[in-house]
Amino acid sequence: MRVRRLRKEPAHLEITAFINLIVVLVPFLLSTAVFTRLSVLDLTLPAQTSGVEQLKTDNLQLEVVIRPDALEVGDRIGGLIQRIPNAGAEHDTKALQSLMVMLKGRFPDKVDATLLAESNTSYDTLVRVMDAVRETYRVEGPRTVRSELFPNISIGDAPVVKK
Repeated sequence: MRVRRLRKEPAHLEITAFINLIVVLVPFLLSTAVFTRLSVLDLTLPAQTSGVEQLKTDNLQLEVVIRPDALEVGDRIGGLIQRIPNAGAEHDTKALQSLMVMLKGRFPDKVDATLLAESNTSYDTLVRVMDAVRETYRVEGPRTVRSELFPNISIGDAPVVKK
């Protein structure tokens, strides 16, 4: 008598649900990792300086004050350098950036700046002014070159103007 054996086929592993999960999860994790890296800015509190350092006349202590109607660029010791009125409804960050390039040409070793904002200053305005103070881009032939201006930015409250 012949014995009939039942042929069993090997079980197939069903991984389509796992692959669908990976297809959705990997782009999400990659995109959030990039945004996290781009949104970090290192900030410091303004340092207290000694009276001897404040007596130096060639030492720039750059301050940018954000007012609702203008940007006031000044030296903590020397006073107001330039007042940049708003261009339309927004602050004129292009004029601020060109002034920063001129100041960097006069003080090439200086890397510190203090940004003083009023309490009603929007976050978008604060970031645009910080970007204008930190760096500039210029076109040299077929490529764009980034130049560092004043990357060490300290943030504080603007002095109250008495009206």
